[in-house]
Amino acid sequence: MGIRKIIRKNANMTRALRLGVLATAMAAVLQGGVVATAHADPAPELPLPVPNQFLIDAIRGALQGPAASPPGTNDWSCKPSAAHPEPVILIHGFLANRNDNWQTYGPLLKNSGYCVFALTYGSPDGNPDALIGGLAPMETSTATLDAFVDRVRQATGAPKVALVGHSEGATMPYWYIKSGGAPKVSKMIGLAPAVHGLGGQELAATGIDTGSAGDPSAFQFLATSPFIRQLNAGGITVPGVAYTQIVTRYDEMILPYTAGIITEPGSINHTVQDFCPQDFADHLSINSDPTTAQLVLNALDPANTRPVPCTLVLPAIGVPPSGLGG
Repeated sequence: MGIRKIIRKNANMTRALRLGVLATAMAAVLQGGVVATAHADPAPELPLPVPNQFLIDAIRGALQGPAASPPGTNDWSCKPSAAHPEPVILIHGFLANRNDNWQTYGPLLKNSGYCVFALTYGSPDGNPDALIGGLAPMETSTATLDAFVDRVRQATGAPKVALVGHSEGATMPYWYIKSGGAPKVSKMIGLAPAVHGLGGQELAATGIDTGSAGDPSAFQFLATSPFIRQLNAGGITVPGVAYTQIVTRYDEMILPYTAGIITEPGSINHTVQDFCPQDFADHLSINSDPTTAQLVLNALDPANTRPVPCTLVLPAIGVPPSGLGG
């Protein structure tokens, strides 16, 4: 099967997984699914509910619709506190949008005292309220992200922002930082990144060239694409920005999962299962995983870290590869 067919198959599978999860989520809610709260610092006002189950995230996002913002986000009157002086921008993944991707992290970070913002980028017609985003070439999406970063900085008065991204949203921003965004960014936290591309460094070492500059994002994820090659050329990280990558061994989309690990100065890598062996979070459910959530909070505020919780977490799709507790 040709490489482009593989990429198209992966994109189709991602779309099918999202639709399948949504249907299952509806059933879970109808059967009395309970929204639990993730670990977060106490806030002076009534805390927002924080889901820690991907199925609940999916159904909440679907009911609210893509034009909505995740709870706790995009309050343009928010002014950062002395404790958390940098606003946080949430960047969704491939085929997602700001609302369905961040139902956990919007309220989680708001409850923890952050000014939180989220955008939808890369839709086919540039619609900022689109149902499906992340389709445009990642170089194009960096311009959308840059404009949003400037809007947040102007509204909040903060000179720098922290970025938290998932999947493509944990890949494209590294390009943004490297290509000129670094002076505006303090921290980059990536959940299930693909910074070395699908196939990882072993595929990259083959010397095969795939695609061309400016391809749609679906064709840019391979380790042999011009986008990934340029991102890795001379190193990914930029001095002055703190990088944290959080990956899961049960990622069924980013293969190998180590394609998201960066071993460069200023970079920290976490594998979910190193903290919690019975956590089977996959590519989708890492977005609502309590272990990952605390790692993100610790990365945003390293001076006030808290213990990382360990609870049984099931993958969004399928069953745990090693069985429960393996």
